[in-house]
Amino acid sequence: MTDNKLDFFKVKGRKIAVDGKGRIRLDDIHKAGGFTRQTPYEWGRLATTLSLITFTAEKNTGKSRLLSKDDLLSVFCARRGNLGGVWAHPNLALAYAKYLSPSLHYEVNEVFLRYKAGDATLADEILQHAPAKDNEWAGVRALGRAKRIDLTATLKEHDVTKPLEFARVTNGTYKGLLGKTAKQLRAEKGLSKTASLRDAMNTRDLVFVMASEQLAKERIEDEDSRGVHQCEIAATKSAASIRSAIEADRADRSKRLV
Repeated sequence: MTDNKLDFFKVKGRKIAVDGKGRIRLDDIHKAGGFTRQTPYEWGRLATTLSLITFTAEKNTGKSRLLSKDDLLSVFCARRGNLGGVWAHPNLALAYAKYLSPSLHYEVNEVFLRYKAGDATLADEILQHAPAKDNEWAGVRALGRAKRIDLTATLKEHDVTKPLEFARVTNGTYKGLLGKTAKQLRAEKGLSKTASLRDAMNTRDLVFVMASEQLAKERIEDEDSRGVHQCEIAATKSAASIRSAIEADRADRSKRLV
């Protein structure tokens, strides 16, 4: 996960952002608690906070002295723009929550620990309060992720091992199904080169990609494809077969006569 790729957990019904380095946005905790004062900026200027930031940076880097600016920014930093706010190491985020109120500290700590442990019931609790459309998308995305993990395991067993090789096979799927590479699809959707393409897909496209990767997994196993070249061809063929079926079905549909 890069700095620009955000993940989230929820406290008091409000999203708490986590960036690619595991830092938590303190502004979200402040809003979740419903506070108007005691802002992250004010807390960050306290002498006790500055000492805690230094101590956390030392623990995080393994250094005891001569911390660089980057060392300190790795645990506590302020940003502008879409990622605006004050971002802090989890230990500092918990200290900030405790500074705001004991009850908020307890809740943030409990939810964050569940988030870090990958507690699936936490996501379910969040989705219980989400619209049906969001539940549908999240369900398909989760199932697609599981199928992707299955495909990745199969690729490893068939001599695909390097990140660029996995990317080639994935592009085979996208080209066979959607007629474009991941780079082209990201550009089309206005995404950065590190953004998750599938997080930006709608439910329909996620279903089609999932079906393509399931077929690719079966084809690779049945044909005993080996290496990136053969596996890329298999993925492209499986995706193209899904695309052909979709196009044939759409062409065969007839409109009701009025």
